[in-house]
Amino acid sequence: IAIWLFGDAVRATEVGLIGIAILLGLLASAQTALLQGLRKIGDLGRVTVIGAFVGTLVGLAAVWLQGERGLIWFILVQPLAVVLIALHYTRRLPKPMAARLSLVETWEVWKPMAKLGAAFMLGGLATAATLLLVRGRISQELGLDAAGYFAAAWGITMTYVGFLLGAMGADYYPRLTEVIHDKVAAVRLMNDQAQLGLAIGGPVLLLLIGLAPWVITLLYSAEFDPAVTLLQWQTVGNVFKIASWALGFSIIATGRAKTFFFVELSFNIVFLGMVFVFMPHVGLEVTAYAFVLGYLVHMNMIYLVARQTLGFRWQALSLGLLGLHTGLGVALLVLALLAPLVSAIASPFLTAATALFGLRVVLSKVGKHGRLPTKLYGFFAHLGWPIQSAG
Repeated sequence: IAIWLFGDAVRATEVGLIGIAILLGLLASAQTALLQGLRKIGDLGRVTVIGAFVGTLVGLAAVWLQGERGLIWFILVQPLAVVLIALHYTRRLPKPMAARLSLVETWEVWKPMAKLGAAFMLGGLATAATLLLVRGRISQELGLDAAGYFAAAWGITMTYVGFLLGAMGADYYPRLTEVIHDKVAAVRLMNDQAQLGLAIGGPVLLLLIGLAPWVITLLYSAEFDPAVTLLQWQTVGNVFKIASWALGFSIIATGRAKTFFFVELSFNIVFLGMVFVFMPHVGLEVTAYAFVLGYLVHMNMIYLVARQTLGFRWQALSLGLLGLHTGLGVALLVLALLAPLVSAIASPFLTAATALFGLRVVLSKVGKHGRLPTKLYGFFAHLGWPIQSAG
């Protein structure tokens, strides 16, 4: 693997140690899945935050002291920290009642879990393989510098969206699973979650498009300027990813393993196909165009599956938020390509406006519960824009 990725076996030890990091990641996932399944969201949040803090602190210290050699510790320490911290909380959970199942009964419980788990694994493997193939293709065609620009933009894109969707999904998936057989309730919950995702995540995406040059310089350096355009295009694509995210959980909740795998594969096929066909003619920017088209196709495929299985329909507010952030995102992208400074000035104002509207959407979902929401309800009423609570 080291020879294939880097051209020689110098990194073989580090590549092998990543296997230990994967094992630790699996053990951490087992513990956090237990907390999530039992709706211990507070404990899950503490594990995530403390684990990330400890892992980052120790990882940075290792890089500071050992330089490039310390990078492997950055990868190893974080999952180890999550395992140890999660054990502190899972040991306090009530002990399960002993139940002796026959082999046949065990198989009936295990079989659907194994099918769904296999679909998750294959979907994740397909995405990882796609990313490796694309990076390899970029390195061969355009050089290692171009691969670094792509990795920089991809890292920022996935970190922000992954953090947002991971935090929201911790409670959403168990709730959706509880109501998945009630189609009306499931469709309502899916729309609510899509609206929350766009209301919370959309404004930050708009800010990221306009301020992408400063973000890249801050997190990397001015030499990574070619990554700016990639990041801006990928941010537009993330609007479709956030919109479809809530719908994708319905496939998992209904246990449709094969459907889940092929829907997940749709993005990889479009993304990989465009990169391999058009990179010699378009250059590195094709990865950005492929990202947007891939998630647009992915969103429509998930919608068709949800419509067929649950009779899903977008609510007017869902379509409004999707259209609003898509339209503003595309407009800011065009402006950023033509007049970057104007885009940078406009994006904070658009972010503030959409954030105010998004806050109103969030408050209408959570209701007037607590001192802060009550004050914010009063604030909107004072503006002459009262909120009709759904909670």
